[in-house]
Amino acid sequence: MESNVYEYEDKTPAAQLEPKELRHLAWRSLLLQASFNYERMQAAGWLYSILPGLRKIHKNKKDLSKSMKDHMEFFNTHPFLVTFIMGVILAMEEKKEDREAIRGIKVATMGPLGGIGDAMFYLTLLPITASIGASLAVEGNILGPVVFLISFNIIHFGVRFGLMNYGYKTGVKAISKLKEGTKHVSRAASIVGLTVVGGLIATYVSFKIDYVWKSGEAELNVQTDIMDQIMPAMIPLAYTLLMYWLLKKGRSPLMLIGLTVVVGLLGSLFGIM
Repeated sequence: MESNVYEYEDKTPAAQLEPKELRHLAWRSLLLQASFNYERMQAAGWLYSILPGLRKIHKNKKDLSKSMKDHMEFFNTHPFLVTFIMGVILAMEEKKEDREAIRGIKVATMGPLGGIGDAMFYLTLLPITASIGASLAVEGNILGPVVFLISFNIIHFGVRFGLMNYGYKTGVKAISKLKEGTKHVSRAASIVGLTVVGGLIATYVSFKIDYVWKSGEAELNVQTDIMDQIMPAMIPLAYTLLMYWLLKKGRSPLMLIGLTVVVGLLGSLFGIM
């Protein structure tokens, strides 16, 4: 029976990559999704990101060709955390590890890092930094957007370049550490992110009922005397959940914006908002 194990023509371990070369690869990783497609997702961008490293490692053309072909297979992970996988894979390529082992490590890490990245950046870091910048902008401070971009990208690029070095230095040893902390990190980041989003709903979603019910000399403000007594900011929360539900049902954001404008105009016209 023919073996599927690829035998390198040049089995000599390659020289280690220099720090400046690792930084260069980290910069290239910014184009991970430049050729995104629904057949192989980020595969072309992934190969582009690590290609200079592969060329330095594999001097033999056949070995380089095999490596490039393997790395054009389906790949999809979080774009901010991809450098960790790049570092680990390049360390394995450098030691001329078995090609199936390299493929297995790549597949095993891209899924968990995708989930962790969404929780850390899109559900936690982005809402926090955006809310700080937005609060400054609402108060008339023109530095609001600048504060948002700087604070977000300091962490973003710190993680991107830091993980490149960490993944490369620890190699496959980092995989076991990643598996141990995946669930805890993802859950903690999700909790923090959802807490921040909840605070933003109460602060920035303005939806008040101005209708006052009168009976003789008695007056009852629907908003302050009924709604706020049941739960403060209940209507903004309900409206936000309605928008989320409609998005899940496939309604476009433009349609929801139009619906919000219509609701506001009708509420103002009839004097109930």
